[in-house]
Amino acid sequence: MKSTLIASSLMLALATPAIADDITVGFAIAKSGWMEAYDSPATAAAKIRIDEINANGGLLGQQIKWVEVDTKTDRAQSAKAGLQVLDEGADMMVVSCDYDFGAPAALAAEAAGKNSFFLCAEDVKAGIQGVGPNSFSGSVLAAVQGATMAEWSQAARDARTGYVLLDSTIEYNKGICTGFDWMFPKAGGEIVGRDTFKNNDASIASQISRIKALEQEPDVIMLCSYIPGAAAAVRQLRAAGINSLILNGSAVDGSYWLDAVPGLSGFVLPVQGSIYGDDPRADVEGFNRAYEAATGARPSSQYAYPGYILIDLWAKAVERAGSVQGPAVTAELEKMQGEETAFGPRSFSATLHHQNSAKMQIIEISDAKPGVVGDWTISEPVPLDVLLK
Repeated sequence: MKSTLIASSLMLALATPAIADDITVGFAIAKSGWMEAYDSPATAAAKIRIDEINANGGLLGQQIKWVEVDTKTDRAQSAKAGLQVLDEGADMMVVSCDYDFGAPAALAAEAAGKNSFFLCAEDVKAGIQGVGPNSFSGSVLAAVQGATMAEWSQAARDARTGYVLLDSTIEYNKGICTGFDWMFPKAGGEIVGRDTFKNNDASIASQISRIKALEQEPDVIMLCSYIPGAAAAVRQLRAAGINSLILNGSAVDGSYWLDAVPGLSGFVLPVQGSIYGDDPRADVEGFNRAYEAATGARPSSQYAYPGYILIDLWAKAVERAGSVQGPAVTAELEKMQGEETAFGPRSFSATLHHQNSAKMQIIEISDAKPGVVGDWTISEPVPLDVLLK
């Protein structure tokens, strides 16, 4: 009987892959709370890339598995989630889109010498500057989005005057306006006024009054905000008869909010790829279809894309390093200059683990219908001193 049990145990052990033979990605992300709307699509995209890698033989000859813990959109829970996925064997950690909610988990990874990737954080602190040398973001900096809108609006729409309307609620919004403030005058435009509001303000009547008091309506209004505050601001601007071209960042991508502003036209934003089936790059639409097959629906915004990108770049760096050890992978990531991805080239350096320049698709909403009207890459990267303002 004893020999039979030993033989059975041995057969079971041979039939079950050893955990040590797997490479583990730990997702310390929001599966509940308001951050879930951003984290879930990017997480689904990351898992699509993991499945593709596994289907093609894995990474370093091993399969990638994942473990997942809910941060509940809570900073304290984020730190606990980071520690928990490390306890479960994470070799690399993926954390929430937002710097404030992802950083506690990322700091746990940094302390353990592991790489961390923010799903789609666009604040420069989500990386070296706020976490440490092994931390990166899969997205494009908010300042690049603002700078893209500044330069594109002058080149494509002959904008000469701009008004800056900042929703000061979160750092992301400030980053958009920072990029616009840097590039718009540099490209030859004049900022004729600026104002602030909060995302939950019921009214921006006083801000609208100051815009209407200008001698001439500005060519563009750089609205640095996110939903729902952005939708409320746009509705009030149009209701007041202000017809300026309204610019924003990627956070307002998607058609889900357009019922709040019926018939909206003259609204433009930059994205990493189009969810609407009109992206000129076949790989982007190929991903959209793969995402639909995996989840039952197409991406609701461009914020799915950075999850796919970060796994793609991390896996390339792991293969080149021949290791999942944080410092070795970081060294390979920092060598990437113009590394091709399905969503365009990406670069990192020893001083910046974000994209301070990227080819962005330009989406314009006309008659409540969003669509690609072109693309733009800023003429020079946003300098680090501007990013750190």
